[in-house]
Amino acid sequence: MKNFYGWLVMALCCGLFTSAQEKYTISGTISEEQSNETLIGVNIIFPEIQAGATTNEYGFYSITIPEGSYKMIISYLGFTSVSETIELRGNIVKNFSLSEAVESLDAVVITEDVERLNIKKPQMSVNKLSASTIKEIPVVLGEADIIKAITLLPGVTTAGEGASGFNVRGGAADQNLILLDEATIYNSSHLFGFFSVFNPDAIKDLKLYKGGIPARYGGRVSSVLDIYQKEGNNRKFRMNGGIGLVSSRLLLEGPIKKEKGSFLLGGRSSYAHLFLPIFDISSIAYFYDLNTKLSYKLNERNNIYLSGYFGRDVFRIQDSFENSYGNAVFNFRWNHLFSDKLFSNLSLIYSDYDYDLKLNFVEFDWMSGIRNFNLKYDLKHYISQKIKLQYGVNSIYHKFNPGDIKPTTPTSGINPFKLTDKYAFENALYIDVEHNLSDKIALSYGLRFSTFHRLGQDELNIYTNDQAVLFNDDFQIYEKADPIGVETFKRSDVIASFSNLEPRAAVSYQLNSESSVKASYNRMSQYLHLLSNTNSPTPLDIWTPSGKYIKPQLLDQYAVGYFKNFSNNKYSLELETFYKNVQNRIDYIDGADLIANNAIEQVILNGRMRSYGLEMLLRKNEGRFKGWVAYTLSKAEQQTPGRTPNETGINNGQWYRAAFDKTHDISFTGSYDFNDKWKLNTNFLFQTGQPANFPNGQFEYNGLRVPNFGSRNASRLPAYHRLDIALNYTPKPKKKTGWQSYWVFGIYNVYNRRNAASISFAQNQETGMNEALRLSIFGIVPSISYNFKL
Repeated sequence: MKNFYGWLVMALCCGLFTSAQEKYTISGTISEEQSNETLIGVNIIFPEIQAGATTNEYGFYSITIPEGSYKMIISYLGFTSVSETIELRGNIVKNFSLSEAVESLDAVVITEDVERLNIKKPQMSVNKLSASTIKEIPVVLGEADIIKAITLLPGVTTAGEGASGFNVRGGAADQNLILLDEATIYNSSHLFGFFSVFNPDAIKDLKLYKGGIPARYGGRVSSVLDIYQKEGNNRKFRMNGGIGLVSSRLLLEGPIKKEKGSFLLGGRSSYAHLFLPIFDISSIAYFYDLNTKLSYKLNERNNIYLSGYFGRDVFRIQDSFENSYGNAVFNFRWNHLFSDKLFSNLSLIYSDYDYDLKLNFVEFDWMSGIRNFNLKYDLKHYISQKIKLQYGVNSIYHKFNPGDIKPTTPTSGINPFKLTDKYAFENALYIDVEHNLSDKIALSYGLRFSTFHRLGQDELNIYTNDQAVLFNDDFQIYEKADPIGVETFKRSDVIASFSNLEPRAAVSYQLNSESSVKASYNRMSQYLHLLSNTNSPTPLDIWTPSGKYIKPQLLDQYAVGYFKNFSNNKYSLELETFYKNVQNRIDYIDGADLIANNAIEQVILNGRMRSYGLEMLLRKNEGRFKGWVAYTLSKAEQQTPGRTPNETGINNGQWYRAAFDKTHDISFTGSYDFNDKWKLNTNFLFQTGQPANFPNGQFEYNGLRVPNFGSRNASRLPAYHRLDIALNYTPKPKKKTGWQSYWVFGIYNVYNRRNAASISFAQNQETGMNEALRLSIFGIVPSISYNFKL
């Protein structure tokens, strides 16, 4: 570790010395021509000196190169590239506007330069999808879905149909950091996983980091899904949306003050429940969400943004049961340009997730949730062509409400009961460095220092020898320990403190102009835990902080990859192998009760998990037929050994399959342009079945047949596979102004595969024999949607 820090300092000093030789800086902002929306990840290339840069999350770029005359190429996927000769005799500001692309020979040549620049970057284990690509992928009920789209990428799976969240490289869903305009989203799904909470019309940029994660991100140990909303059109009013069988959406955007300020307002809702009374069904299930953003340019050096998201799910069974839950986030951001080399962003963020369950037949209301306030300040320093720095601070105040039960009527037999609220304060300092050592070798490295303070609460149990879980030697099982007392604290008291150094490093070696090898390492800490006894997160799951009895999770991940472009970048290949090790992954004793448990430490043990595998992504980037094939071969395991030689641990202390282990994961995604009007999109998935617990025998007790279970997750559900297709029809493809529209006709699960969401075992009432019951969520599902923009 000491060698790493010494190497970081030496490399940084070397880069600073090199930067003294540089002469002048070109900087500016790149935007989309029609809306003036800034563009993220635009490539700025100087072919003569093989130098380049990309725009940041706010469309800003800066590059420092020697004095001279250069050809400057601005290129971005889906837009017409711009080429201009620059006479660099001093620092200059150069802004560009890009228009939608038209196929040309020049675009092919420029694409080669773009891909060459990407080959050189040390960044790996990262996937980026555009909103247009996401909208073309066939999904259930015809609703474009970000979460479903990323599961077509290597290393990303879900727990199955009707399951919330996603799993990355064998990790759990709660190990993913999901950001919307830098604000944390705690539940990414609507209607228990059928839809995601992200409206694709409002999305500007999406990146999924599976490994090699920069130091500016922290707090989770599996992945980062970083999503930015559009800023809104500040030149003219625009409208777009879609009407589907079960949901519709509408997005409005336009100028507050032309060329300076803009607004964005997007809404989406399902309405299938409105038709249920026709069939004499009184139950309902629906969702709605709202995206909003205000942007204003104060002057050339200052921009402010106010963005928000609010979403809600409602599920009701007649008059006896009602469940609602959702996210709410708000973010105020201030961009400031100190100089043409120093860019800053200050963010004030509020994030809230709450859950409400009303059980009218027992007359009580259950509420729980998590809330945080976040202050971030990030700076990006474009020191030279060879070295760029990004550094900042982040402070988060967490409040956890594990549960509050209230009677709903005066005659209710339920007494008011409040689980103890929990509080925590999480802080981080970080620095990221992008460093080009030579024409062939590029580095990125950084360090994050994180701290976590579990703050005082009303009551905290005390246990003998601080052991909240005891092992019963006679029955060879784990049991809850009885508290010997309680402690009370002031809110300002610190119950437990943790601090971790989290180094990150990646290197790229360019073999030639079309191929490179890369390697990365990152350590990450996670101080929050999702308590769940299901493979897929549910709204009822509770977040809890690390503390006296629960340790933070610590990840070490290593990855090595080979990257190559073929046939003038018509094809690209990415091969990666990875190994992940996570310490302090929580595990549950047999029979753990997680609902309304005010002493959750009594059913939790600290274990560990590991995963390793090989990922392949082969893309075809040009032509009428485009798409990719993704394959992952992997293994994910968990182990909770005994704390002493006398204890058995979980599963007798042996490694067992993690709930998210899928040996084989194959997906194919493709699109074919028949002509300007008709386009076919399709995807096919095959995954090894989800690990499960099936009985391996039975015995009789007092006339009852009782199943006997073996080791944890020793069985699997049947393999999952399906084929989806969608046909896009654009009646007037050449129309670029006024009302524009297209239709999407889709079929989900074309050959009606009845994939098992679960298999349960019960006794047949007629025969008295035990039998297996398969639950399938979807068979074949046709859909149609009408999409428009103005």
